[in-house]
Amino acid sequence: MTDTTPLETKGAGGETARAFEEFLEAFDAFKETNDERLAEIERRGTADALTAEKLAHIEETLDSTKRLADGLALKSARPHLGPGAADPASQLAHKTAFDGYVRRGDAGRLARIEEKALSAGSGADGGYLVPAETEATVNRALKAISPMRAISGIRQVSGSVYKRPFATTGVGTGWTAETTSRTQSATPTLAELQFPTMELYAMPAASQTLLDDTIVNIGEWLAEEVRLAFAEQEGTAFVSGDGTNKPKGFLSYTAVANGSWTWGNVGYIATGVDGAFPATSPSDKLLDLVYAAKAPYRANGTFVMNRSTVSAVRKLKDGQGNYLWQPSNAPGEAPSLMGYPVAESEDMPDIDTDTTSIAFGDFSRGYLIVDRAGIRVLRDPYSAKPHVLFYTTKRVGGGIQDFDAIKLLKFAA
Repeated sequence: MTDTTPLETKGAGGETARAFEEFLEAFDAFKETNDERLAEIERRGTADALTAEKLAHIEETLDSTKRLADGLALKSARPHLGPGAADPASQLAHKTAFDGYVRRGDAGRLARIEEKALSAGSGADGGYLVPAETEATVNRALKAISPMRAISGIRQVSGSVYKRPFATTGVGTGWTAETTSRTQSATPTLAELQFPTMELYAMPAASQTLLDDTIVNIGEWLAEEVRLAFAEQEGTAFVSGDGTNKPKGFLSYTAVANGSWTWGNVGYIATGVDGAFPATSPSDKLLDLVYAAKAPYRANGTFVMNRSTVSAVRKLKDGQGNYLWQPSNAPGEAPSLMGYPVAESEDMPDIDTDTTSIAFGDFSRGYLIVDRAGIRVLRDPYSAKPHVLFYTTKRVGGGIQDFDAIKLLKFAA
């Protein structure tokens, strides 16, 4: 006897039932198209190429929806382990739906997935979230090629603004005997730091031939296309961005002589010569810069400068005639200056009068990059026909979170 009980009443859940329904719809389309193919063979001795291609696409959908339905059914039979983690079945569903949207403009399934998820990454101006796998690929690529991402602190958020309280003075402490009364400790002074996220976009183009090629991994292609554009824009903003519709770079904050440093400013050491190192003992200024940072920040310190400055610093020696600059010990490692790694950022200014061309400090504690979860893609097949444009956006913020962690070398008298 056939069991006709709806899937929902069997505990499989509406999600499983919907996936299985899509599988059945795909199978109906498969039968209809295959019947059409067989009829063409009977009439003409061969099937039309377009019919064969249509059938191949339906078969792909058939396989993916069956795997999805099976995975959801298996998931429903297991105990729920807690919210938040994306399971393999939902990841596969998102990836399959996103692939169909990018290749053919089929947004229906992707819209249903995002509507069900109520994702914070979806914007009112359109577009759909890329799969988590593609987002992770983009972020890994950005960290690999962006010097600031490689050394800074990074936080991922779901809102448009990240707010963080920061203690500018420590809590009062002291020594006391076991039976002696304790005085109340001082309340720390807190500063609230805000890091709004701004929209960063890239617009790669693809030919329809590329999109029709099933061998091409669409997620990898998109990540490769946008990573360089994102990294270039981010790198500039993290160093010198003015904070208007972009992150605020660490060089955009007010710089003051380190001897009169206060919270909210960045301390600097002057070389004593306009636009140059001093002729006598130039390496002493680099030593002063390093020791302008407190010991906890020096332990994880990094120099940041551009290629032109690297060329100048590479020529410097200490009092014993040893070069301060040392090449990396292995491929992929950073070179070192006075024992500290050097991050080469072309967005740092060249050595010139009054420029702060070298930075040093613990950037993982000093500078914070805020990524809003989700990278969105809006497909545009009309603006550049016959090519298809993909308006790809991510939201990024950044700014100094600990003003005592970063010091600058200013080439000024």
